[in-house]
Amino acid sequence: MLDDATWQALALVLTLLAGAWTVYAFRRRGWASGLRGVALTLLPAAAYLTGTLRLAGRIVDAVADWATRLVFSPTVWIGVVLFVVAVVLFGLAGLIAGRTPRHREVGSGPRGRSLPGNRTAERPGGPPADDDLAEIEAILKRRGIS
Repeated sequence: MLDDATWQALALVLTLLAGAWTVYAFRRRGWASGLRGVALTLLPAAAYLTGTLRLAGRIVDAVADWATRLVFSPTVWIGVVLFVVAVVLFGLAGLIAGRTPRHREVGSGPRGRSLPGNRTAERPGGPPADDDLAEIEAILKRRGIS
């Protein structure tokens, strides 16, 4: 891991680069861009002082280690293949579930007879419907919505 002097040097170099951008921004692009440059110039020093710069370094180091293991480890590749197979199986299960009927029609019993205690009335030319639904359908038909 890097020592404290290396982190200080990194923060200083990033601050100097951002400072150069700030000078360019003030001269070429105006005050608004220059003020953004000043804000950008302060970020590396703030990141160093709060420990965020080291945190970012550890994150980059961890991602690099993971990527190296991913490329060179057959065990990791087996894990990746298992992950892909799992995703494909979830997708396949969703497709199969979408094609199979889930529920029987509420108003029909065995052999198409109405179940006792069902409050639906038979309508000519359609499935059984509730009286309230028939009123709503009539309103929609009057307005030309079907």
